[in-house]
Amino acid sequence: MTALEIREKIISTAAANGGHLASSLGAVEIAMALAKVFDPLKDRIVWDVGHQAYAWKILTGRADRFGTLRRFGGISGFPNPSESPADAAVAGHAGVALSVAEGMAAARDIKGSGGHVVAVVGDSSLANGTSFEALNECASSTKKVILVLNDNGMSISKPAGSFSRFLGRLIADIRYNRVKTAAEKAGHALKLTFLRNIYHGLESRIKSLFLASRPFELYGFRYLGPVDGHDLKALEAAFTVAREDKRSVVVHVVTKKGKGFAPAERHPTAWHGVGPFDRAAAEAGERPKAKYDWSAAFGNALEAAADKDPRVVALTAGMSEGTGLSGFAKRFPSRFFDTGITEGHMVSFAAGLAAAGMRPVVAVYSTFLQRAVDHVFHDVAISKLPVVFCVDRAGVVGADGMTHQGLYDFAMLRSIPNLTICQPKDADDLAALLGEALVREGPTVIRYPRGLPPGPEKYAGVAPEKPRFALWATGDWLPKAREAAKAAGGIAVHARYLKPFDADLLARQRAAGMKIASLENGSVAGGLGEAIGADVKFGWPDCFIPHGTVDELERAYGLDAKSVAAKLLEAFS
Repeated sequence: MTALEIREKIISTAAANGGHLASSLGAVEIAMALAKVFDPLKDRIVWDVGHQAYAWKILTGRADRFGTLRRFGGISGFPNPSESPADAAVAGHAGVALSVAEGMAAARDIKGSGGHVVAVVGDSSLANGTSFEALNECASSTKKVILVLNDNGMSISKPAGSFSRFLGRLIADIRYNRVKTAAEKAGHALKLTFLRNIYHGLESRIKSLFLASRPFELYGFRYLGPVDGHDLKALEAAFTVAREDKRSVVVHVVTKKGKGFAPAERHPTAWHGVGPFDRAAAEAGERPKAKYDWSAAFGNALEAAADKDPRVVALTAGMSEGTGLSGFAKRFPSRFFDTGITEGHMVSFAAGLAAAGMRPVVAVYSTFLQRAVDHVFHDVAISKLPVVFCVDRAGVVGADGMTHQGLYDFAMLRSIPNLTICQPKDADDLAALLGEALVREGPTVIRYPRGLPPGPEKYAGVAPEKPRFALWATGDWLPKAREAAKAAGGIAVHARYLKPFDADLLARQRAAGMKIASLENGSVAGGLGEAIGADVKFGWPDCFIPHGTVDELERAYGLDAKSVAAKLLEAFS
């Protein structure tokens, strides 16, 4: 397939199913060159992160099924070895590809099995702490690994940090690139002679004259690039040189996010991850429409709080748009910090802000907070610092699948002392909980789901005179809980505070002879039901939940209102 054909398949599928569009469009030629220069089944290609890898899926035996992308029962939006042997590793969270690749390369060295190991890492992923740990360890752990640095000047939002600025200077350095081009022309003429090693040494010394820093060489990598990431022949040549070299090599590839789809080229952040869209309208200039979702409700509430309290600051890890902080960043630029894809650093940074008298609010997806749990424990909770964690996408998220389902935050955080954990039932309740958290002398976690918050409460159900049970529910599933409880002869309770929960209310209900059930958009293992000692627990089971629409997944796992009501009737009749 040509690059044009691959891009057409990606665009048409994303228009129908939604998906990570801009990043995968920018990495098409990288995938093509890798598939040509390396053996997808023998060599190990580790993508970091997998939203670059749609073209890789198409080129490695999944073109006919690509139309099922992110659909229930279809192929995943991220690489997964259980889906194809060409997928070397699961790739949903950024920053780990080089570490995984080095482990595979070290195993190859020990076993003498041969083959190449390649890590494809985005420029913002390389700034992640795990990536730097892997860079530091590479020379001592493996004889050779190839790092393909996909530099598109973006993570999800605009790039942040010194490393991205270094790459920008490297690309723009005309003197370096002119000298490099001349050196490479000479090198190609010499590479088959005994002078090849002399050329490589000369190349390194020439580069050192023009660059203030040589980070890759210092870590033991030979540096190749920058290479035009949309010039297939140039990529193939660079990957061939990297394949033949006996040392570890970094190939610095410069790409354009959204390449081949004009709307995504103009607005790569808006087209990073999208739902199904009208392609004709998009090409006519219509951007994905922003909705007043939970993220937007949080952003508005935080701006209102910041207007009243100059100590309020906001932090995010490369997700300012996704977490609803774009407006805050514009209104309060000196009180906004985007740390890039560095969740652990972000949390410890927030701890420092809180210790110095500020009121930091950390906006982070549930799936990414997982990566910083120790920082919450060690740097925030022990010292009882007033950091507010606003945990977006808490609960099942649907088509992004098992790497992104936000089901585990409460179970992971529940055992940490000094944490207050709560969940709102609507946008007004979110604002109220945020206000309560900002005056609390200790850390608070506010979790809320993906999607649209419910409108003004219209529940007018009549509680039974003697309810048989109370169904305690997290805020996002309160409407479902009320529907199921009414059908089964019980009452629903909004578990507004999950830790500490309302123990007095629970005791009164038990004393009245009521059974207790729980309904939570999270993992049953370690969840709310366990905390309150529920007789019947409804929530996501102890397994990884695949991709599909939220409605499909709820029905498949018996968590729709009708199924819950039926099980309540069976349990408490």
